[in-house]
Amino acid sequence: MSAMIEIKNVSKWYGSFQVLTDCTTSVSKGDVVVVCGPSGSGKSTLIKTVNALEPFQKGDITVNGVSVGDAKTDLPKLRSKVGMVFQHFELFPHLSVTENLTLAQIKVLGRSTDEAKTRGLKMLDRVGLNAHKDKFPGQLSGGQQQRVAIARALSMDPNVMLFDEPTSALDPEMVGEVLDVMVQLAHEGMTMMCVTHEMGFAKKVSHRVIFMDQGKIIEDCKKEDFFGDPEARSPRAKDFLSKILAH
Repeated sequence: MSAMIEIKNVSKWYGSFQVLTDCTTSVSKGDVVVVCGPSGSGKSTLIKTVNALEPFQKGDITVNGVSVGDAKTDLPKLRSKVGMVFQHFELFPHLSVTENLTLAQIKVLGRSTDEAKTRGLKMLDRVGLNAHKDKFPGQLSGGQQQRVAIARALSMDPNVMLFDEPTSALDPEMVGEVLDVMVQLAHEGMTMMCVTHEMGFAKKVSHRVIFMDQGKIIEDCKKEDFFGDPEARSPRAKDFLSKILAH
């Protein structure tokens, strides 16, 4: 299996504070990898280094063979192939849903308005929101806005999808509708890296679980091993698991 994402010995500092320490992992094409761990463990930082939203000072990251840290790399082009879904949707409030879906396709990919609209609406249909195409983000629920954000990322035809705690800003009853879309993507073979606290999702669709603590990757194993054999885990992961699985 060719690695779609290769992370090698990546370290990052904010001033003198080290947020990532020698992180190494890889994600194969079609893999769904869940990144979990306590708050402040570096999960979101790690996932943001993959599409250069966070620079890193040491190590190397390649996405589909393209080096993220190389000064010669065309980052907008790279990012257009790496879909990113954030905690807070990041939709443009003054643009309609359709305009939110087409803007980057036109600006970054150079698609015609018609082409971008066709693609965008197809993806909107995929997340079950075609009826809302003319609304503005403020007229939608949080769960609907997040599904629009996923449709927007998919409209760019990404090779990889990154999710940074996509459900943590949502009301509990909206979490399911967003996870359903993510489950569907996983079943369709999309390569995904997801920072999430949703362990049900991790158990259901992930192939591997990466557990981080204090900027380090402590565990990187198959989900069966992570959830099925807690005794074999590191003390920190065991502690984390006992807290979340107790509920």
